[in-house]
Amino acid sequence: MATIHRTAKAAWQGTGKEGTGQLSTQSGVLKDARYGFQTRFADGPGTNPEELIAAAHAGCFTMALAFQLQGAGHTPESLNTEARVSMEQEGSGWAIKAVALKLQAKVPGCGPDEFHKLAEAAKANCPVSKVLNAAITLDATLG
Repeated sequence: MATIHRTAKAAWQGTGKEGTGQLSTQSGVLKDARYGFQTRFADGPGTNPEELIAAAHAGCFTMALAFQLQGAGHTPESLNTEARVSMEQEGSGWAIKAVALKLQAKVPGCGPDEFHKLAEAAKANCPVSKVLNAAITLDATLG
């Protein structure tokens, strides 16, 4: 069985509310990207863990759907996915409760029933969907 490893690093200075951190990824796409309380709970400059989970889920699902479509003999012209992560307060902490995937797709030769079946399979089977303990919904539009 093959195993793939990917890494990211976080560094933090200061308290939870006033401190700041930097995130870096193995690939170098993120290098000392700023994050902190303002980027997580307000609209300050920088990124946050939930935004990165949304990006990971959108990317994972979209690639999984491309493979599903390929396996069914279809080549997508375009697949555009937005993932919206919803975090709710639980007692003194927070939890990711839901992810809403919104997909706009152009897939020549693929009918709506087959498309929705393949999209649901991609949602259920992409590795990021499998790791999230959240309700995952899909609004898929074939145009």
